[in-house]
Amino acid sequence: KRFQPGSFAPTAVAWGVDNRTCALRVVGHGPSTRFENRLPGGDVNPHLAVAGLVAAGLYGVEHRLPLPEACTGNAYTGGYDQVPTTLREAAELWEASPIAKEAFGEEVVAHYLNMARVELAAYDSAVTDWELRR
Repeated sequence: KRFQPGSFAPTAVAWGVDNRTCALRVVGHGPSTRFENRLPGGDVNPHLAVAGLVAAGLYGVEHRLPLPEACTGNAYTGGYDQVPTTLREAAELWEASPIAKEAFGEEVVAHYLNMARVELAAYDSAVTDWELRR
């Protein structure tokens, strides 16, 4: 729910220099230059997040994928692909990802996909206060 346009949470699959509207943000100067992956939330497994980031980078290098131009404006309105905004969307992308299968293996992909489906089933069956008040 935090991925809302105009919130400074990244909603676009884009990178930029000191640009808080982008998912990947390059900051600093000279030897202190670094990047921030602004997508993961506080509940992320940091080991899996870093492994996924490294795997995606290696995939891009090995397949000679071109680096898109840096986003210099507002990534919310730049026409970029959007990050998934729900666990359901993310699970569908995870299941279809050849990069995830190559990096983690079919068994690990299936494990985390099952975990997402279990969580989604619990979410879908929960009756919230909002629903009860209607």
